[in-house]
Amino acid sequence: MKKGKTSKLNGFKTSKVIYGTVDSKDFKSIYLNIQTWVQPKVEVENWTRLVLNMNRAVKHSVHENLDKELFDDKFIVDLDLRTSGIQLDKKSFMNLEINLYMNQQLDFKSPELKLKLRELTQQIYYDVFNDNEYFDFYLTKNGNYKVEKVKTEKV
Repeated sequence: MKKGKTSKLNGFKTSKVIYGTVDSKDFKSIYLNIQTWVQPKVEVENWTRLVLNMNRAVKHSVHENLDKELFDDKFIVDLDLRTSGIQLDKKSFMNLEINLYMNQQLDFKSPELKLKLRELTQQIYYDVFNDNEYFDFYLTKNGNYKVEKVKTEKV
């Protein structure tokens, strides 16, 4: 019996990021899932065009930053953001799933795989989410962020 697995990528304060596979024993593909809440900053006449442009920007970011030795250059990007309900002062749920195909056999729990997926996610954040002129991104619908834990020492 085949068994899928998922693992969480920490360090992203405005979204939940996980990666996984449907067959962890002999996996040929892996998915990267980024979930967040978006709130418009400005009113736009055509939200559909804006979401399509954002989808295209994600595709360009993945294509330019994908490790071609580890992953095949073919991939699928599915950006799910319902344009019909987007309004100012209202948060909408966004789900971004990226399916990547493997060139090499690696263990699912391999540190190299986790590092490459973290780097790819950070680059997508840098290219598409950070300083986005149309949307603010939030971890939860009520506007929370992840609190960064700081270690303190007693002196």
